[in-house]
Amino acid sequence: MSKQLNISALNLVPVRAGTNAAQAIEDMVDLAQHIDGSSYQRYWISEHHNMTSIASSATRILIKHILEHTKNIRVGSGGVMLPNHAPLVVAEEFGTMHAIYGDRLDLGLGRAPGTDMATANAIRRSNHDGVFSFKSEIEELKRYLSAVPTQVVAYPGQGTEVPLYVLGSSTDSAHIAADLGLPYAFAAHFAPAQMENAFKIYEDNFKPSNQLDKPYKMASLNVIMADTNDEAEFIKTTHYQNILNLIRNTRGQLPKPVENMADRWSPREEQAVKSQFPIAFSGSKEKATEELRLFQSQFNVDEIMAVSYIYDMDDLKKSYDLFEELVKEYNAE
Repeated sequence: MSKQLNISALNLVPVRAGTNAAQAIEDMVDLAQHIDGSSYQRYWISEHHNMTSIASSATRILIKHILEHTKNIRVGSGGVMLPNHAPLVVAEEFGTMHAIYGDRLDLGLGRAPGTDMATANAIRRSNHDGVFSFKSEIEELKRYLSAVPTQVVAYPGQGTEVPLYVLGSSTDSAHIAADLGLPYAFAAHFAPAQMENAFKIYEDNFKPSNQLDKPYKMASLNVIMADTNDEAEFIKTTHYQNILNLIRNTRGQLPKPVENMADRWSPREEQAVKSQFPIAFSGSKEKATEELRLFQSQFNVDEIMAVSYIYDMDDLKKSYDLFEELVKEYNAE
């Protein structure tokens, strides 16, 4: 029997067509409350800027909002992009939430700015080398959250030991996660190409730490499930249109599903969408179960973070329910 597989959710807080940011945030809370108390371990919010189609620019405010409206699930960042934020401020803000809500926080950390360079410069000083100082900034943040006295005290924050996670979409971050002995979450929902090599680097070079004694591999993956394969195929067209708009640089709100994609993309665009942004688990529970078995035979991760670009909220919640059922049955095998 393989090891127990944990599941969690990652939400980019998309703005659905015909709605606005306020509705996107309501939808974010709706999903959080739906999976609160389930077997989903954590609910993470991403950080993106200069995108009118995604309402997750002020990540920590959204995390606080979810904590206020849930009771059980861990809530965190997927992630805080450290090039954009001073580690001291991050420690103080997460420390403050810890003081209010207790030990329900995760702190996922990314090395990219989560936007274009012009916006990155507007967020933080233009000469900042956050991408290249990622490891040292994680270490600085870890010191602020530890009980070890520091000259500059992050209060609240000091002594909370809010757990840290390293996010990545390339092999560079794998080296950092291994060296620091932290859990490693790979962003395979949009950049799966280097996942196998990154996980191998992480496992081969892992050094135990106070937080973690052995490697812990996480993968964020696109999940779109329904009662039947035909239903899922229809629902998936939202994901396809969304990625197609991204490739064309014509970003818009999360589109409604359509009956036919053939007249919306060229064969070359279809190949690009499906190869660069694959849907890992899709269709009925039977079909997705086989996809999960195949995935785990190759990667054997400890946790999957489900990402779902689904327009209708009832369909979205149904997909998360089916994926939870699937994994429970998989773990029972």
